[in-house]
Amino acid sequence: MVDKHNRSINYLRVSVTDRCNLRCIYCMPAEGISCLRHEEILNYEEIHRIIHIATQLGIRKVRLTGGEPLVRKGITGFVQSLSTISALEDISMTTNGILLESFAEELFHAGMRRINISLDSLDAEKYRQITRLGDLQTVLRGIEKARQTGFSPIKINIVAIKGFNDDEILDFARLTFDHPFQIRFIELMPLGDAGLESDNRFLSNDSIRDKIETLGKLEHVKRGQNGTDGPADIYALAGSKGQIGLISTITHNFCSSCNRLRLTADGQLRTCLLTDEETDLRGPMRSGCTDSELTAIIAEAIANKPARHKIAANGTYIKKCVKEMSAIGG
Repeated sequence: MVDKHNRSINYLRVSVTDRCNLRCIYCMPAEGISCLRHEEILNYEEIHRIIHIATQLGIRKVRLTGGEPLVRKGITGFVQSLSTISALEDISMTTNGILLESFAEELFHAGMRRINISLDSLDAEKYRQITRLGDLQTVLRGIEKARQTGFSPIKINIVAIKGFNDDEILDFARLTFDHPFQIRFIELMPLGDAGLESDNRFLSNDSIRDKIETLGKLEHVKRGQNGTDGPADIYALAGSKGQIGLISTITHNFCSSCNRLRLTADGQLRTCLLTDEETDLRGPMRSGCTDSELTAIIAEAIANKPARHKIAANGTYIKKCVKEMSAIGG
C-alpha cells in the first residue's frame, strides 16, 4: 500500500496493552494516567484479524509494544499465533526488560528473534529515578538472558535527556566495543503532559554524535534493502562488535520516508505518532464489519497519512500531541 505521498507502508507497531510495570518520566506524568477498562482493549483475536488484513495491504513487519507487552497474560501464545500469518516476515518486541529474564526463552521458542530493550541509564539510582519503580540489575539480567537465548539483534533504546543521562552517552557507546548490541539514542519527544514536564530537557542527536566521535570516527553502516527498516541512522566505531543508532525524530525527521502505522491497545489506528488523528477500528469490528469493509477503512487511513509531524526542530510543539506515550504505544 502506497500513501498519497508515495511512501510504501509496510511496518505496523501494535500496542497490546496500555499497562506498564514502570512509570518513566517521559512516558507518563507524575500522577500517572487512567488505564483502559478491560472491555476497551482489543482481544488477541481482534488484533490478529487486524494484522492479517494489514498484511494483505502490504504490512510485512510487526513490532509488539505497550505499555509493557510482557505484563499482558498470554503474550507468548499470541506471538506464536502470528507465525501463522504467512505474509508476515518479521515479528519483534519493545520491552522495558523487567520481565525479560523470565520470558526470553518462551518468546524465542514462539518464533521471535529480535528484541528492543528500553534502558535510559546505567546508574542504578538514576535508573530508579527515571522509571520511578525500576531495578537496573533486573533489566541487565534480562538483556543477558536474551543474548544467551539467541536473540539478534538486541537493540538498547536510550531516550536522551539533557541534565539527566547526557553524561552517560560515552558509557553507552563504549558498550559496542564489547557487545554486539545496537545502542540507539532517541530524541526526547514532547508527547502529552509528560512531554511538557520534560520541557527544556531536549538533546539533539547532532550533539550526541559529536560526543561519541571523541571515541573515534563513526562509520555509516549500509541498511537492508527490504524496505522495512526502522528510522535509525546506523553507525559503527572502528573495532566495535556492535553499532550505534541515532533516531532523530525531531531534528532530522524521517517523515518523507516513514513506512509505519501504529495500532493502540484500544483499537485506534494512528498513521503518525506525533499527531492525534486516529481511525477507529474497534468500533466497526465489534459492530460486525466484514473483512473487506475493515480493509477499506485501513486502506483509507493509509492513503491519508500526513506528510509530516507537527513538532518543531528544537523539540517544541507546533501543535500539541495530547495523548501520553504510554497510551499510544512505545
